Formats: sequence, C-alpha cells, structure tokens
Amino acid sequence: MPTIGIIGAGQAGSTLARAAIAAGYDIVIANSRGPRTLTGVVRDLGPRALAASTADAAAAADFAVIAFPYAPGDRLPVEELAGKVVLDPNNYMPWRDGAFPDVDSGLKTIHELRQEQLPTSKVVKAFSHIQFHERSQIRVPSDALPAVLRLARPPGAPDRKALVVSSDHPDAVELVTRFYDDLGFDAVDNSPLSESWRSAPGTPMWRHHVDGQSRDELIRNLGRARRPGDVELGEPERDARLQLTRKIDGAP
Repeated sequence: MPTIGIIGAGQAGSTLARAAIAAGYDIVIANSRGPRTLTGVVRDLGPRALAASTADAAAAADFAVIAFPYAPGDRLPVEELAGKVVLDPNNYMPWRDGAFPDVDSGLKTIHELRQEQLPTSKVVKAFSHIQFHERSQIRVPSDALPAVLRLARPPGAPDRKALVVSSDHPDAVELVTRFYDDLGFDAVDNSPLSESWRSAPGTPMWRHHVDGQSRDELIRNLGRARRPGDVELGEPERDARLQLTRKIDGAP
C-alpha cells in the first residue's frame, strides 16, 4: 500500500491517519514543531506510523495531505511535493482564518489558492465535508467515533455515504476515488477546482455534513448550489449548469 505524508498533526491530520492505517496504509506524519513532539501521536497510531520533519514526510509520501487551513504566508515543502497528489481538506472560514478578497468575490476558490502555493503538485479538495471528531450530540455509542470512521461502509452497502473530490488533474481524482473507497466511501467528482465552491460551508450539500449523504443525494445537492448574489439565470447559464450537473452525475 502507498505511504501517505500527513503534514499537520492536529485533530484532522491525526484522525485521517488513524482511518488510513485501519485501511492498510503507512503514514509519515509531521507538524510545525518537529518529530520529537509527536511521540505520543505515533505511539497511539501504532507501528504503521512514523514521525518526521515536514520536508521528510513530504519526500517519503506517495501522496500527501495538508491538514491545516490555508494562509497566504504558508511555507510548504514545494520541492518535496513536486509531481505528487496533495489532498486539501481545508474549508474557507473567514471568522477563523481571515477574509481573502479573491474568494469573497468568487474569482477563486480557497483550493485554487492552495494550488498556487504548490504549483508543481496536483492539489485535490478532499475530506472537506466530513467531521474528524465525534458527533456533537451522542445518540448511540458509535456517535463517539469521528465521522470519517463512524460513517464508513463496505462497497455496495445500502447506507454507504459519498464524499466530493475536486481537482484540475484527472489522475488525482482517480487516486482520491480509490482512497475514498478503501476508507469506506463513494466519490462524486466535482472538478475542476474552480467548481469546488459547490461543496463549501453553507451550500445545500453542507447541511448534511454531520451524518453524510448518499451519492445520489450529494449529486443533487451539488447541482442545487448557488453562489452568493446569483441572479435569475438566462438560457446560456441554465444550459451550462445543466451540463455541469450531467458531468457530476456521469451522464453523457
């Protein structure tokens, strides 16, 4: 199985590492403070996990995850990640990270900005609408599990959930689709990155991020998304949106 470099060892990074290890992947995990601060994290994850510097984790990775929010001044291991698929589970949260005019205006998405930070990598929006913590209201014992573990189901299960993948690179979409499947989820391709606003906080699909949604439900909700300030669509715009919905649904 491939080795995943996870850069960022907070709740998202460590939980995704846990899920990936359960599916048979090896993990090299890093944070900004150095590998010696990750002794406890690696011990909890078990023998398939190693701690490393950011650069070494990126270099060891077959593909990588950037498990922390976007910031314009981020110093990322660009050379070590060159040519590699990089998963970005980040969401645009102005109250947390500050406002970015290009995103607010609709000129770019937060993931396009991340792609600009990693110009020689293949950035993918992935795992951005599934929780890495327990359900906020515990109803049954399984609700104490992070949703990325709680909602996982084998292929063909009638209650299997789906997750969005968006990228400018088809081979990156294929990789993440396989990774989703290994972890217990279907995939819906909402490419390119310029369309990734459809799965942003506040959109119709986002309202189901706690307990997930089926592939058909996710496709339908992505098609219902509207940018803030959208006006009544004319015929060309309606045709373009219909074509996008068909592409997401896999129709000819």
